[in-house]
Amino acid sequence: SQINVGLFNNLLKRRLANEPISKIINKKYFWKDDFYVNEFVLDPRPETEGIIEETIKLIKNKQSKLKILDIGTGSGAIAISLAREFINADIVAIDISDKAIKVANKNIKNKKLNNQIQLKKATIDNINEKFDLIVSNPPYLTKKEIENASKEIKNYEPYVALDGGEDGLDFYREFSRKIYELMNIKSYLILEIGEKQFDDCREIFSLSGLNFHKKTTDLQKKDRILVYSKL
Repeated sequence: SQINVGLFNNLLKRRLANEPISKIINKKYFWKDDFYVNEFVLDPRPETEGIIEETIKLIKNKQSKLKILDIGTGSGAIAISLAREFINADIVAIDISDKAIKVANKNIKNKKLNNQIQLKKATIDNINEKFDLIVSNPPYLTKKEIENASKEIKNYEPYVALDGGEDGLDFYREFSRKIYELMNIKSYLILEIGEKQFDDCREIFSLSGLNFHKKTTDLQKKDRILVYSKL
């Protein structure tokens, strides 16, 4: 079979410019699935699978009719992975980026999960229902961390998915003020955080009305997932 030299050279050039393979081939593996990705969504990362793992530990009944909210769904990877694990779950996935919504929609259609996942262009201010589980991998990099990030991240991941404000904590502040109202009794909030943000997040959520449940670390032993509950 002939190799297309022009195409090969183009792909090589892109890789040499530090473009991640996932963005070149528009595909990234997460949990148990391949997902379509492009420059408008954050690549789902292995440490984010901690959100799925913690959900499975907390909610033993895979058949339960959970109502789930995924804030900042991006590619839809978290929402789709939860839909696969909890086949009766009813999931609302929101994002503020039109282009991310397009990508998530493509992934949801590909996996034939339209009946289970409702996609909305919205912030949490536009949500008026209550949920049993709220999950999010929000933007949590500081201005300085974005400046110092690798070319892979800085040039090929969407800024809006990285930017957590000056100190990286903007979204946690917003969540701590607003999420209590969106949670049913006996519900959980599971968040990904930056490796040095545990103490700050504990502080921020101390006024949220929620109970700190646990934190977990990723494979590099960095703080990564926070679990809160509303009892």
